[in-house]
Parts: sequence; structure tokens; C-alpha cells
Amino acid sequence: MEIKETTLPGLLIIEPQVHGDSRGYFFESWQDARYKKAGIHTVFLQDNESKSVRGVVRGLHYQLYPWSQAKLVRVVEGCVYDVALDLRKGSPTFGQWYGLELDGESKKQLFIPRGFAHGFSVLSETAIFSYKTDNAYNRDAERAININDPELKIDWKLGKQNAIVSDKDMNAPMFNKAEMNFKFETL
Repeated sequence: MEIKETTLPGLLIIEPQVHGDSRGYFFESWQDARYKKAGIHTVFLQDNESKSVRGVVRGLHYQLYPWSQAKLVRVVEGCVYDVALDLRKGSPTFGQWYGLELDGESKKQLFIPRGFAHGFSVLSETAIFSYKTDNAYNRDAERAININDPELKIDWKLGKQNAIVSDKDMNAPMFNKAEMNFKFETL
């Protein structure tokens, strides 16, 4: 397993060792001791999975503290453009986002610490997206930031295709109007 730091403190790309042959492949998508040794001490409580069609954009979602969630995300099948947005006041990268393609072939993962909004767009015909969270879902703490915020300038990599977005996400507030209560802590 190889871990790479991104330009946003605490946001990590994880490239697992995949063992493949003519029968298929095997890899550890989570192994507590190995991830702790790599500096990820998160205790995950829940696994989630979604399936979406090409052009779907989900996000930018987060939960307010104390219900905030760290996530370990990956694509089981297909390809997505994954985006994490730093919402931690006092962070040197507050308001900045990082995006990368995740796909079912490479098995690459993204660790998203608490204090980030998260979203993705589906680049393949369909995508099965899987993620672990370290806190339960809380409807009252759920928040979102509009995916089309012109100040964020996120390119969802969909080209001329129109994004397929839920009404709830389409009506989410812009970044400068969004409620957030996260503070940056040095890691």
C-alpha cells in the first residue's frame, strides 16, 4: 500500500497493492493495523454504497460537527471524478478543493478527514461507489454546498453532457452562504 499526500492537509490518496492473475484480483480494501501504521487512526462505523449512471453528480455533502464524518472512498466498478472541499476554518487551504479520478481498475482510494465536503461525478456508463464513514448519518446535521458555485470553479469533467443532479443538491447554498462549523487542527 502506498499513501500519497495531496495539496490539502489530511486528504490522502491510498494506492493498495492489487494481486491479479487470469482468475481476477484480490486486495485489502481496509486492514485496520496497516492503515493505522500509515497514520490513519480512524475507526469506521458504517459502510455505504451507491450505484449511479453517467452524468450523475452527487454532492457536495457534509455533516456539521459533532456529527461530521471522515470517509474512505473508492469505486468498485466504473469511474468517477471525486472532489473534496476543505471547510476547516483556519486551514491554509480553506475553501480549496482537490479532485481526482477513482476507478474500479486501479482500486485507488481517497481518505477524506472530518471537515470536508465531498462529491463525485460519474464518468462511466455506471459506477458503483463505496465508502466507509466514522460517524452515523444524522439528518439534522446534513448540509450541502451547490456543485455549480461559480467561485469554486469545480470542473466535474462531464464535458458538454448535462449533469444529473437531485433537486436537493441543485438548491444547496453557495459556499459563502453555507453553514459550517469546522476548525483546522494541525495533524
